[in-house]
Amino acid sequence: MVRTGSAVAFGVAASWVARAAWGLPFALGATPWALRQIVHRSPQFEDGRFVNSERSPVITAMDAASVLRAWLSRDERGHPAGPVPLVSNGHAPEAAADLAATWYGHASAIVEVDGHRVLLDPVWGDRVSPSPTVGPRRMHPPPIPIEDLPPVDAVLISHDHYDHLDLPTVRSLLRTQGAPFVVPLGIGAHLRRWGVPESRIIELDWGQHTDVGQLRLICTQARHFSGRLFTRDNTLWASWVIRGPSQRVYFGGDTGYTAGFADIAREHGPFGLTLLPIGAYGAQWPHIHMNPEEAVQAHLDLGGDVLLPIHWATFDLAFHAWAEPVERLCIAAAEAGVALAVPRPGERITNAEPPPFKDWWSALARSDLPRRGPKFLGG
Repeated sequence: MVRTGSAVAFGVAASWVARAAWGLPFALGATPWALRQIVHRSPQFEDGRFVNSERSPVITAMDAASVLRAWLSRDERGHPAGPVPLVSNGHAPEAAADLAATWYGHASAIVEVDGHRVLLDPVWGDRVSPSPTVGPRRMHPPPIPIEDLPPVDAVLISHDHYDHLDLPTVRSLLRTQGAPFVVPLGIGAHLRRWGVPESRIIELDWGQHTDVGQLRLICTQARHFSGRLFTRDNTLWASWVIRGPSQRVYFGGDTGYTAGFADIAREHGPFGLTLLPIGAYGAQWPHIHMNPEEAVQAHLDLGGDVLLPIHWATFDLAFHAWAEPVERLCIAAAEAGVALAVPRPGERITNAEPPPFKDWWSALARSDLPRRGPKFLGG
């Protein structure tokens, strides 16, 4: 029997849908029933959902339809003009330093604090999406294979969005690492569904802590939201304080600017290093993503020494240009007298031998496209 053109087209479409939906149930995470057993007693949980300490609507300047139209009409401004330079040669020293960090792209990093290593929001997957074929794709490969990461003492997760909690990465870490996953309330239910043993899951609410070796890992507030595809705000989001006997690091994860930074500084600061998000901001969602100038102010609020920017360069998640976050950050930091470390993905920085400040991004900033109008720019 000869297949008609429409039948062939239908078969191709069906095959594409099947590939796009492969593994979708597991990628969505825990069931609502499993989550309710964990989260309902939290002070942050109100009327069936987690809430911020400050009013924080997700979309304000445009309605959802307008945002979708803008998204579909984007040009290539959010992508680099060439390959992002990676640092992949060599391995971390056998002994962790007193204070060091290796940034792997987006919000993924390892921090070394008083001889311990903590892995932050590890995402080694190709797409930050429930689907292997649909969704934002990496703009540079991981600097090293996940199997080459040094042994870590803990894995910290800030929240359950796909660009911070990645199912393929979690499965890889189950094979290659033995460290506990320290997560905000509710995310443990995702991990259990994915086969993480109960003995490797530590769930915390804001203000709670756990000790790993000589480190105290403290769950602190963030101004954001959560959800995987069809769900919203059924797990908690957080930032983290990593406190050792002599060094302290603050990991912002993903957050809008909040007065809570000053509270965190009073209780847990000052910090030798802050890792703060600077990308994916926009006028459409000013409360839940910081822009670069706000990140500098947050660093000052936190009493930070060195600021290492994260949440940029790896995934195109907003309407701003690829290099705009770091360009704006450099200006704001210089005006405020803030010390910056802007490593290439895979590059390790230490407090003992900080790398010279080098502009590696300007050569990749796109100048071949007309600038968008102000309505598409964050800030």
